[in-house]
Amino acid sequence: MTTISKRATTVFEQGAVRRNLGALIRYAGFLVVVILVFSGIFQTIMSQIEGQSHSWVTAIYWTLVTMSTLGFGDIVFETDVGRIFTLAVLLSGTVLLLVVLPFTFIRFFYAPWLETQIRRDTPRSVKPGTSEHVILCRYDEVAQALIERLQASKIPYYVLEPDPTVAARLIDDGISVVTGELDAKLTYQRLNLDDARLLVVNHNDTTNANIVLTAREAADNRINPTPVVGFAEHRDSIDILELAGCNQVLSPKIQLGKYLAERGGAGIDHTDVLGSIKGLRMGEISARNTSLVGSTIRETALRTKTGASIVGMWQAGTLLPARPETTIQENSILVILGVAEQLKKVDNLLNREEENTEHPVLIIGGGTVGRAAARKLRENDVSVYLLEKDASVCDRCLNLADRVIVGDANDSKNLDLAGFQEARAVVLTGKDDAVNIYLAVYCRRLRPDIRIVSRITRNRNVSAVHRAGADFAFSDAALAAESTMSLIEGHDMVVLDHDIELFEVVVPRKLVNTRLSESNISSITGLVVVGLDDGEHIATGIDSSVSLQAGHKLVMLGTTEQRKVFTQTFK
Repeated sequence: MTTISKRATTVFEQGAVRRNLGALIRYAGFLVVVILVFSGIFQTIMSQIEGQSHSWVTAIYWTLVTMSTLGFGDIVFETDVGRIFTLAVLLSGTVLLLVVLPFTFIRFFYAPWLETQIRRDTPRSVKPGTSEHVILCRYDEVAQALIERLQASKIPYYVLEPDPTVAARLIDDGISVVTGELDAKLTYQRLNLDDARLLVVNHNDTTNANIVLTAREAADNRINPTPVVGFAEHRDSIDILELAGCNQVLSPKIQLGKYLAERGGAGIDHTDVLGSIKGLRMGEISARNTSLVGSTIRETALRTKTGASIVGMWQAGTLLPARPETTIQENSILVILGVAEQLKKVDNLLNREEENTEHPVLIIGGGTVGRAAARKLRENDVSVYLLEKDASVCDRCLNLADRVIVGDANDSKNLDLAGFQEARAVVLTGKDDAVNIYLAVYCRRLRPDIRIVSRITRNRNVSAVHRAGADFAFSDAALAAESTMSLIEGHDMVVLDHDIELFEVVVPRKLVNTRLSESNISSITGLVVVGLDDGEHIATGIDSSVSLQAGHKLVMLGTTEQRKVFTQTFK
């Protein structure tokens, strides 16, 4: 009872609740007046027309019974005047008691009371002793993608949400949330920022600058403050956020444009390195116009000749495991693992025709992502053609592309003018997934041999754009999340597709002293085991009979979801 009394006292101390309660009392007073008026009219009709005499208690009783639609029938009018009055009271009661009263009670009393309770119950600080956690300043698509990776790596995190109501909904969804003001130093002290692993600032540019300055002020006395990663929407904001105190500033859209550009030309005339782990590099190379086409992976003897291993193969947008009996086709893109010298040997070994190496890359869409892709391609000395339907946007692209065409990509004539038939690849950079899926289908029908790289905004559309014909698909949220994870884990970012990455996992206790063939990792999780790290070096092309030892690390390719399945299965 004491607790309930304290909570009630706290609720009624709130100014908004007191005002709402006043409105509810005024409405209740209005109802009392209406009931008394109806009761008086009841008395008048009964005495002067019906010839009956009733007390005021009976009058109020009849009015309430009629207004609430209970209608016991013990007191009724016999005349038409009385019955018409009864209908008026009944309709008034339906509106005032059954419709307006519940709405007024919920709107002016229950909802504010519930909101106050939510504000009281939403956590405002992390548990004492919390450390090595990641703090996210907003729950958005980037945070959602990053949280999946943090959970797969068993790294604690907290999302900072100023609105307690939104925070309560996130908690119901299983998200770790702390509520507090973004620009309050006390908020970051309650988040135990000094002992955090990383602060991720992912609001808009102006809010991000304020958050970084506040966080730095909260850690003013620390010699080595917690690293801060900020996200910038515009290129000009990168320097500002760095000056505000960010250790690293990422621009997801610009990063996405660069990555789309790299995938558009990856492996066409040489092995493109995507990233590395402990000096072991992962690269891709197109099999088109090479001596590998038509051979099985075993027949290529690539590991024997160069030391590099084929660990996977892209086929029609799907990453396939590299099995010895798998046949390399004309449109295959090989995923190769090896050190720098070994990848150079692969390039020297392949007897590649040079007829396609000078062909341009066509970019459809001249927005922020499209322009970033064009800049990256020009840096790599690749010819760029660009197609954009907005003439004002095209003006900003004139210095970034060798050819700029104003027009709709739905028209094949515009595609031809933009050099589609001679392009080595087409990069779809529009922010509408439906349009990109449509264009992927259209481009694949016109040119079955062309490489198609597409931007996506929602994870659920990944499979759709691949089915439409795209070889690769990426989103700025996924790339931002993976870039942040690479900073947290201290390795290069190695992403092959929207959610496919190269990563290391310590051999679980369940698999210690188990042969790789007996572990059933690939069949259970879908992950591709590409190497084994014994602490000194990473062995690739490992035999299925190798025994997994405690302390060793498995080097694997796969999605975040597959990684979560691995963690849950072999924990």
